[in-house]
Amino acid sequence: MNINEYLGKRIKQQREKLSYKQVDIANVLQISPQAVSRWEKGENAPDISLLVPLARLLHVTTDWLLGYYELDNKNIEASVFVSSIMGLTNKMQKMNNEEAVIWMNGFLHQITDSVLNYDGIPVKYLGGGFMGFFAGPNHEKRSILASLLAKKTVSEELTIGLHSGTIFTSVIGHKDYSSKDISGNTVNIAFRILSCKSDTGINASMELIQKAGYKNIKNRRKEKLKGINEPIEICEIITTN
Repeated sequence: MNINEYLGKRIKQQREKLSYKQVDIANVLQISPQAVSRWEKGENAPDISLLVPLARLLHVTTDWLLGYYELDNKNIEASVFVSSIMGLTNKMQKMNNEEAVIWMNGFLHQITDSVLNYDGIPVKYLGGGFMGFFAGPNHEKRSILASLLAKKTVSEELTIGLHSGTIFTSVIGHKDYSSKDISGNTVNIAFRILSCKSDTGINASMELIQKAGYKNIKNRRKEKLKGINEPIEICEIITTN
């Protein structure tokens, strides 16, 4: 087995352990899924500039990728995207169970496509809610663009919360039923931002807005969020040109 084949085997092993798809790895590294596929087949190897972000995403060190040891560090810098539908429970009461599932699948599909369009990683669905994250280059700006696309394509009254910072990526749950998840204070704050009142339907932390260099905002203010010690400065993203 040559070095490319060995490296490809390690990448595939860890990717599958974390329940990531090849396209998830490609999106974070801003490369094509075909490139990841070629790595895993041993046809070629990642560029040296990609080894560190690849190792971080896979929760290992570059040494581990190359055959040394694993690092138990699953923290990455990311932008968290969470969403919900206003009045979801009331609307579902007017439907039978099958109708409700078809209805939810419709808007969840559109939200997921919006996130994937800007190379985000869907994590899970929470009833009619959605959670995902963006990592890699310009992740803050990409999360904003995905939120604007979701608002444009989803006909329901969609609300979105965005926040950036360090997240902890892991596999959570019983070994037979576990799935990838994200956690940490950044995730908690994103959900609290989601619950804040918004005229436009998209609330974001100013931390994310400033890192993205985004200007099309309104109603900048500090909010005392439930369970969060310090007030968080947030704003609304304007959804019309």
